[in-house]
Amino acid sequence: MKHVLVGTAGHIDHGKTSLVKALTGIDTDRLPEEKARGITIDLGFAFLEEPDGLTIEIVDVPGHERFVKNMLAGVGGIDLAVLVVAADEGVMPQTREHLAICSLLHIRSGLVALTKTDLVDTEWLELVRDDVASLVRDTFLEGAPIIGVSAKTGQGLAELREGLRALAAGVPPRVRDQLARLPIDRVFTIRGFGTVVTGTLTSGRFAVDDRVEIYPKTIETKIRGLQTHGHAVTEAFAGQRTAINLQGLERAAIDRGNVVAHAGTLVSSLLVDGTLELLSDAPRAVKSRDRVRFHAGTSEIMARVLLLESTELEPGARAFARFRLEGPLVAVPGDRFVVRSYSPMITIGGGTLLDVSPPRFKRKGPALVEHLRLLQRGAPTEIVEEHVRHTGGAGARASLLSGRVLVGPERLRAVLAELSAAGRLVAIDRDWYLHPESYARLRARALEALEQFHRAHPLKPGMSREELRGRAGAPEERVYAHLLATLEGEGLVRAERDKVRLASHEVRLSPEQQRIVDRLEEEFLTAQAAPPSPEEALGRLGVMGDEEHELFAVLVEARRLVRVKESLFFHPQALQSIENKVVAFLREKKEIGPGDIKDLLGISRKYAIPLLEYLDTRRVTARQGERRVLRGA
Repeated sequence: MKHVLVGTAGHIDHGKTSLVKALTGIDTDRLPEEKARGITIDLGFAFLEEPDGLTIEIVDVPGHERFVKNMLAGVGGIDLAVLVVAADEGVMPQTREHLAICSLLHIRSGLVALTKTDLVDTEWLELVRDDVASLVRDTFLEGAPIIGVSAKTGQGLAELREGLRALAAGVPPRVRDQLARLPIDRVFTIRGFGTVVTGTLTSGRFAVDDRVEIYPKTIETKIRGLQTHGHAVTEAFAGQRTAINLQGLERAAIDRGNVVAHAGTLVSSLLVDGTLELLSDAPRAVKSRDRVRFHAGTSEIMARVLLLESTELEPGARAFARFRLEGPLVAVPGDRFVVRSYSPMITIGGGTLLDVSPPRFKRKGPALVEHLRLLQRGAPTEIVEEHVRHTGGAGARASLLSGRVLVGPERLRAVLAELSAAGRLVAIDRDWYLHPESYARLRARALEALEQFHRAHPLKPGMSREELRGRAGAPEERVYAHLLATLEGEGLVRAERDKVRLASHEVRLSPEQQRIVDRLEEEFLTAQAAPPSPEEALGRLGVMGDEEHELFAVLVEARRLVRVKESLFFHPQALQSIENKVVAFLREKKEIGPGDIKDLLGISRKYAIPLLEYLDTRRVTARQGERRVLRGA
C-alpha cells in the first residue's frame, strides 16, 4: 500500500473544490458557511483509490487571501501540488502566492490544471497556457503537464487522473524508521466517542492503544480508535490522512497546530534556528528583530527574526536565522517553514529548521554559525555528536535526541553505538549519553572539589555525596552515579555510605588531637546512660565547640559515638549495656515505661525518653500507649 499526499493550490473561485469533487465524488466544503457563501474557508479532504494499491490523498485548500493561513496548515508535508488556474481568468494574485508557498516548502513535483475550459475558446486557452508556462518557469513546476479540464463536462478528468497517477508512482515511499508525528488540523467531538483529531501522519506509524502525548500541551492519553478514509483500522502509516479518537480528553484541551506523537519523543521550543530565504519579489528587505508570522506544520506563531550573519536580508537572499517565537513550536529538524510579513499579510520567504532546541551561544558570534553549518551539511554521526556535546554535564537521552536529528530511532541507535565504540560519546546507560569533553570536565571538577575539601577539612573522612555533586556541576543523577562508579573502579575515590573521599585521603591526628579524641571517648564510655553534651565534654578538655567540631566528628564518623537524638550521643558499649538491661527487665516484667527505665538506669527523663525511642527504632521494643513491650514477645 502506497499513500501519496496531493495538495491543491490556486486563487479563489478557480474551481479547486469542484475539480476535487469531479475527480473523487467527495465534496470537500463541509462547513455551513462554505455552502452558503460558495467559497472554501477551511481545509477539505478527499482521496482516490487506484487499483494497484495506490491511494492518492487530496488536501483541498482555500484560495482567498484572508485564508492563506488555513491553506498553509494543509500543504505542509504534501508530496505533489496541483496548481489550479481558471481558464477564464488566468493567473491571479493567490496563484502566484500559492505557487511561491509550494516552492518554499520544497514540494518536488506536480502539475497544472486549467479549469473551466468549457467557458473559453481554444485561442484564449492557449494564451492562458502560455501565461502559466511563463509563471512556473524556474520553479518546481517548470515542464510539468498543463492539463485543461472541466468539472462541468468532464473533459480532461481522465487525463488529469492519469497524470496524478504517473506522478505518484515517482514519489519515493515514506521512510518507516521515523518518529510517529501527526500535526493536528481539525479537532471535533463525536457523540459516543469523544474527542477526535485529524491530520496527515507525516511520519512513522500509530496503532490502537498506543500511549501518546499532545504537544506542546504535555497531555498524555491513549489512542482509542483510528480511521483512514472513514474506515476503522488498527494501524495508520506515514502519508495517510488519519482520524484519531483520543481517550478522556475534552475538545477544548486541543487546538489546531498541536501535534500528536508518542510520549517523550518531541521537544517544544520558543527558540529555533534554521535557514531563511526571501522570495525574489518580496516587497522589502527583512531586518533583524522584524516581527513575522511563522508557519510550520499546521501552526501559525508570531516570531521575531534574528539574523545571524548581517543586520538585513535582501529579497532573493538566503542566510542563517534564529526565530524567537511568541508561542511554543513543535517540529523536527528538516521541517520546512513559511514566513509571512506581519502587515500586510503576504508571503515573503521560508526556510528549513536546523535546530529545534538550540544551545546557548552568543547570537552574533561565529560559533553559532559554525554550529548551524555542521547541522546543515554534517553526517549523522557528526550531527548527533554535536548535539550531545552541547548538552554539557546533563547528557542527552536517546529518546529525546530522536526529536532533534534527521535520522529515525533505529538509525539513531546504530549511530550512538558507533560513536560510543569510537570513544566519541560516553554511554551512561542504554538511553543516556555524554560527550567525552563534558565527562572530562565533570571528572576534573569532582577530583578538584575533593582535593580542596580535604585540604580545608583534613580531619573529616569525606565530603557528602550531594555536596560533591553540586560542586562538580550538579550532573543528572545517573550521570553522577556513573562518574562515581568509574572513579571508584579506577581506584581514585572511595564512596562509603553518604560520604566520598579521595582514595589517598586518610584522617591523621596529631598527638594532641589524638589525646583529646581518646579522652572524649573515655568520658562518654564512663558516663554510660547519662552522657554529657558535646559542648560540655569538649569544654572540660579546654576545647570550644559542639558536635560540629572536627574532633568530635571524628568519633561520630568512626562510630565510636552514636547519635541518638540531636546533641545526645552515647558510646556504643553503653548502648549495648542499656539494651541488655532493658531486655532482661522486660523478660521479667513484660513491660516498661519512662519511670521504670529512669529507676533501672538511674537517669532523668531527659535521657529516658530518647533511649526508649532509640530502642523502638532498633526494633528491640514495641510501643503500646506510653509503655513498651519486648518486640515479638
